[in-house]
Amino acid sequence: MLENYLPILIFLAVATAIGLVLLGLGFLFGSGSKDKEKLSPYECGFEPFEDSRMKFDVRYYLVAILFIIFDLETAFLIPWAVSLDVIGGFGLIAMAIFLIILVVGFIYEWKKGALEWD
Repeated sequence: MLENYLPILIFLAVATAIGLVLLGLGFLFGSGSKDKEKLSPYECGFEPFEDSRMKFDVRYYLVAILFIIFDLETAFLIPWAVSLDVIGGFGLIAMAIFLIILVVGFIYEWKKGALEWD
């Protein structure tokens, strides 16, 4: 049973050894000088002027979710288009139903004003 897991254990041991060696080399040869500029928070080259935990508008997340939904739609369309000759009419009808559902959802979001950014 151990011979089945031996390559995995060897891989983990070698990966751990390489990681530890690289960390050790970084500590050994790194300059380690930490001045005020290196320890200061970075925000576009100027000092931060607001709290980093400020609240975002909900519409930001809504637009992000809409992007993910329609990006996935494209990801589903590509394999469907490639295999359309194999799946035939059933695949065409199934994808038409899928696209109709997505278009109805998009129209609903548009009517609700989810794409408006004031």
